[in-house]
Amino acid sequence: MDYSKHIQKAEEAARRRNYDFAVQLYTQILDIDADVGEARAGLRRALKARSELKKGGKLFKKVLGAGPLAVAKGLSKAGKHDAAAKTTESYLASSPMDVEANMLLGVSLESAGHFRSALAVFEFIAEIDPRNAQGLKRAGAMMARTGEAAKALEYYERALEADPRDRDALKARKDLSATAALESARYDAVAHSREQLVDAGETQNLERSQRRHRTQDELEADRARLEDRFAESPSDVDLMLDLAEVHEKLRDPEAALDVLTRALSYRKDDRVLQERVGKVRTKALKRALAKADKAGDQEKADRVEGQLQEHEAEELRRRISIHPGDAALRLELGQALFRKGDHDGAAAELQKAVSDPRKALEARVWLAKCFEAKGFGDLARGEYEKALDACPQNDQRAREILYSLASLSEAAGDLSDARALYARIYEADVGFRDVAQKMEQLR
Repeated sequence: MDYSKHIQKAEEAARRRNYDFAVQLYTQILDIDADVGEARAGLRRALKARSELKKGGKLFKKVLGAGPLAVAKGLSKAGKHDAAAKTTESYLASSPMDVEANMLLGVSLESAGHFRSALAVFEFIAEIDPRNAQGLKRAGAMMARTGEAAKALEYYERALEADPRDRDALKARKDLSATAALESARYDAVAHSREQLVDAGETQNLERSQRRHRTQDELEADRARLEDRFAESPSDVDLMLDLAEVHEKLRDPEAALDVLTRALSYRKDDRVLQERVGKVRTKALKRALAKADKAGDQEKADRVEGQLQEHEAEELRRRISIHPGDAALRLELGQALFRKGDHDGAAAELQKAVSDPRKALEARVWLAKCFEAKGFGDLARGEYEKALDACPQNDQRAREILYSLASLSEAAGDLSDARALYARIYEADVGFRDVAQKMEQLR
């Protein structure tokens, strides 16, 4: 069945900000066919936009129980994946940004064989939580299943940026690199059959469009050609940028970084180039970290990891100097400083991020972690409680905050309060961390 007109109607409703109607239309399509990927993706966008529009309204002030999500988990464990997906969608109608629930939806759809819909959900997770390696790997796996090796490879690369030591992503990248190269080679063989194309201009356009999927041999030839030209014109910045791009495609970020750093010496105020140098240096450090891990050189791995943390913090400071009012960057910097052990520096950035309502919840949680790391339990408790007040009581983040509060009470010797807090989690999600064990210990 062709759903294009129905999807077009839903998209038009969303453009008019009639999100309730858009959600209704997308849901009707999915009730008929659960694997219409466009409808699933459109539903995710519409729910997200509706939640942002109605934030603070009656719909989103209503405190829902964790019942639907708990039921969905039970259905998933029982192998009733279609039912689990429908129940999870019901929950996501009011909590569309809950990453854990979206992951459950994607896994349920994948298990039910609705791969296009599953891909839409995993891509949404990658959008709202770009550091979620699990979501990125799932999206990559779905892309590979549909035969799009190059796109799958991109997701696995992003997963490795989030976690350079992820063995599954490393293996998948290796396998997919070979597959993508073979696909490119096969396509090139067809594309270069001129008799299949009437217009020579079409041939040239097709060749240009395929340049980013060149084979290893073609990239090596490009590198040799550009290096010869570079030897003759060592101050040609545009040539340096082209050469760096080839080095990156050959997965040699160290060589790309050398060339880009030289280019930056000629264009010191080029912010786009500064951004590119920062990203490539991150890749080079992550590659060095992965190599040290693979070689079992723990001392070097720790040293490189420290360099990576310092570089990430410096990059964020550079970007903040350009956009000082960007709370998202302040939050990222606070998290980066926390990871490298600079709790005072992290707290200073997070206190600035709290002023933005869109980032206040996340910033307060990390600010509480800073205070907790410094041994200021009372200050940590205050921030956790403020975050909890602003958090829907039935989502994953609320359970994380309650667990942190319970741990603070337990560490302070207030076992009665600790048990009461653990009990609130236990009532909603028995399987959360070790909360069942905690309840037994504090009986």
